[in-house]
Amino acid sequence: MKIEQLKSRIEAVLFITARAVTLDEIATILDEETETIEEAILELIMDYSSRDGALEIDDENGYILQVKEEHMDLVELLCPVDLKPATLRTLSVIALKEPIRQTALIDLRGSSAYDHIKELVEKGLISKTKDKNGRSYNLKTTPKFAEYFKLKGDTRSLAKILEIDKGIKDNDIAK
Repeated sequence: MKIEQLKSRIEAVLFITARAVTLDEIATILDEETETIEEAILELIMDYSSRDGALEIDDENGYILQVKEEHMDLVELLCPVDLKPATLRTLSVIALKEPIRQTALIDLRGSSAYDHIKELVEKGLISKTKDKNGRSYNLKTTPKFAEYFKLKGDTRSLAKILEIDKGIKDNDIAK
């Protein structure tokens, strides 16, 4: 496959996935050698950085096509994620204790947290997967959560860096 055609196909993968993908994932999707993908994606990154467009390819945790920082005001204007204070508190508990069982979250936040969970899943800020025993769900934040709050790395690392885990007791975040 010619390099220009491969770059176009990589661009399509990055656009469609809308999440960070690894070289190996791209290579598997496009049925190409990882080295060939790496060469093409580096050229694609250079293409994006050499023009004065609104998009860039970030390569911090895999590769993702995203809006440049200087245009984020438009994203926030056109795609706002407004959260009520109670929902934001529920989200913060999930972020600090992830993965957290839904039953444990309900014990901490009360039955109104069911509505918060539904809203957070709909907005793509958390994921909800069945527990091993099938009786509850495990909740954790998504890459969209990290992007929206401009976090680098996972929230556990962030909590440890800020020493949040040591200072917060379950009672403090209950309601």
